[in-house]
Order: sequence, then C-alpha cells, then structure tokens
Amino acid sequence: MARIYYRCEPFSKADVTLALESGVDGVIVPRAQVEKVAALSRCTVWACEDVASVPLNVKADEEALLARLKAGETACLARGWEIIPVENLLAQADNVLAEAGSLEEARLAAGILERGVDGIVVLPEALAELKAIVAQCKISQGREELQKAVITRVEPVGLGHRVCADTLSLLKRGQGMLVGNSSAFTFLVHAETEHNEYVAARPFRVNAGAVHAYARLPHDKTCYLGELAAGQEVLIVDADGQTSVATVGRVKIEVRPMLLVEAEAETPEGPKRGAVFLQNAETIRLTAPDGTPLSVVSLKPGDTVLCRLDQAGRHFGMRIQEEIREV
Repeated sequence: MARIYYRCEPFSKADVTLALESGVDGVIVPRAQVEKVAALSRCTVWACEDVASVPLNVKADEEALLARLKAGETACLARGWEIIPVENLLAQADNVLAEAGSLEEARLAAGILERGVDGIVVLPEALAELKAIVAQCKISQGREELQKAVITRVEPVGLGHRVCADTLSLLKRGQGMLVGNSSAFTFLVHAETEHNEYVAARPFRVNAGAVHAYARLPHDKTCYLGELAAGQEVLIVDADGQTSVATVGRVKIEVRPMLLVEAEAETPEGPKRGAVFLQNAETIRLTAPDGTPLSVVSLKPGDTVLCRLDQAGRHFGMRIQEEIREV
C-alpha cells in the first residue's frame, strides 16, 4: 500500500488543509512553511527543497537516481516517468517515490510490479482528485476472489468467547470481514448494518466470531480474532470482492451462546469444506452472493453464502509453503 504525499507548491493554506483532511500521509511544502504545517497534524512534512523531482530521460538518469536512493536520499520520479525504468528501480531500491498528476497516473504508480511504488507524490493539478486517489491507492486493497458455498450444518454448541470488531468506519450493506476456522476457508461475516425492532444498526461493527478464528487482514495476512486490538487495521470486503481497510477502534470479547456453521464449496479438485463459530443471535449474519445479509438464526442447510478459499499454511499470520490441515 503506497504512502500518499501532496506537493503544495506554490503554497496554499487551503490546499494543505484539504490534503490533510483527505488522509494523506504527508505534505511537501516550501521550507519557510514546514514548521507551521507540522503543527497542524501528526504527519510527515518535508521541505520542497529536500525532495528533488528527478526526470528520467536517459538510462544514466535512472542509474544516478538509484545511487541517490541507495545512499538514503529522498528523491521523487518526476511526472512523465515510464513503467520499465520504475520497475528497474523497484527491483533494486526501497523508498521509490513517483509524482502523479491525475487519478489514473496514481493508479498506475500503485500497481507497478503488483506492489507499486513506495510513495505517490500528488501534484497540485490533481488536487480535485486527491480524495479519490487516497481511497483507491491507500484504502483499497484490490479485489478478493469470492465464491459460493452451500451451508451443510448449523448447530448450537454452547457458550464461548466471541469477538466484536468495532471499527472507525461506517460499513455498508454487503460489507464485512472474512473469518473462519481455517485460513483456507473463510466466510464473509456481514457487518451489523441492519435494523430490527429490538436492536439498532451498528454499521461500524462486525460481530466476527469466536476468539480462535482466523480473520483476514490487509497485505495477505491473517490473525486470530482474539488478537485484534485498537489501532489495528482489518480487511473489509464486499459481496463483489472489492476491499478496503478499516481501523479497529475497540474490541469486545464476551461470553455468548455460539453456533457451529459448516459449508461446502465446489473446486476443480472436488468439494472443500469449511466452518466458523458465530454468536447465536439474530443480528449476526453471513452474506448471500447478491450481498443480502443472512441471519444465522434463520440459516439452514442448502442456503448459499459467500466464502474465500485459499491454501492453508500460516505462521504468525504470514503465508508459508507447508502442508497443513485445519479441521
């Protein structure tokens, strides 16, 4: 996920304010303004004079910039860069920054070699698109491949510790978190976006499941639900597989009656089975293929829900190549 900086040159107080409110990671301003801008927000503030804008016109420019980056200097690819030279730099150096004068240029920079540049410096001509750039290049995590799974079993299993992830974001219908007994088979557990006559909607919350369950995080990581903590980022996914990042504001772990939910998905290698433990309450829902939230209380064998399939094999949340069976 690229860091987003706004280069405010010439300086404009209104533009800096808009950039900070849009969620940029930092701003680049004339040296005379650095101290004042640094007092506005806890973010990176660089002087324009310290972040050189370097054009890549010939191979020698690329080699000179690589030497500067390896020496620890902060430098930025000037607008007009081409993909091949950027790929060469990304393969050999960290902290590669690139200027972008539009949303399309920012998207391109964020996707080079799949990982993207380390930072995107948004120019004043793209100020009107800055919020969209932050949303698509910083908040979005691409797309998850979801597929249909058929419920095979729903059974009460007594009491257990369940985890509510209360985020800093207001989630929408069709959105939730990917949670499961195994990282190889996770269910799209829907956010509490729905009203009923007993409980108001809490669209910031995902009542995600039992403490031992895996939750999918940004950057292809997982963690146990019981390990979630305030300030941590979680992956939010919608019914189309589109993703975003939400920050956890509070975690509630309480003893509640639980249900075991099992499902089966078809794969080229044959049926694959997965399970998840969820609280036995009407407000807890899985997600139908069309994004409709399905309450676990009315869930029954034969119903279809969304899931994500993967290869089992995680060590401290990181993907590893190892034969692991989780049942």
